[in-house]
Amino acid sequence: MTPLAADLLILLRRDLRCFIREIETFPDDATLWQTVPGIRNSAGNLALHVAGNLRHFVGAVLGGTGYVRDREREFARREGTRAEVAALLAAAITEVEAGLGALKAEPLALPYPQVLLGHQPPTGRFLLHLATHLAFHLGQAGYLRRALTGEAGATGGMGIAELMG
Repeated sequence: MTPLAADLLILLRRDLRCFIREIETFPDDATLWQTVPGIRNSAGNLALHVAGNLRHFVGAVLGGTGYVRDREREFARREGTRAEVAALLAAAITEVEAGLGALKAEPLALPYPQVLLGHQPPTGRFLLHLATHLAFHLGQAGYLRRALTGEAGATGGMGIAELMG
């Protein structure tokens, strides 16, 4: 594994574990799928989207895991348990480990092996994009949980200490 892939793995694991804690902090399964006016996607949808995104782009494309993504279902789904959603995020950790573990230094500078909306950014840059994409949706889920429940507490995520690996 390259140094960049190792660093990305630390960040992605940390943020996926934080997302799991966020999902588990919802008071019940029904609230996980609720939204507020002006917000289309629930925290459940955001979690499914992040899990599907990473399992596809890192696990399947780079790691050959065989995962087949159903992006439309990630956003269409409106029910499920917190435990089920947390398990999908945990599966994303395993598949990210496989995908990043398969990387050697050369492919990081090469174009990502799949065309993305007509573009092929360098693989390393696309992986950085995926990490910030995860963090963006993690923050959305946290704010949505607090808006729905009125609970101001954070889940203790994204800690600096976890950067040590």
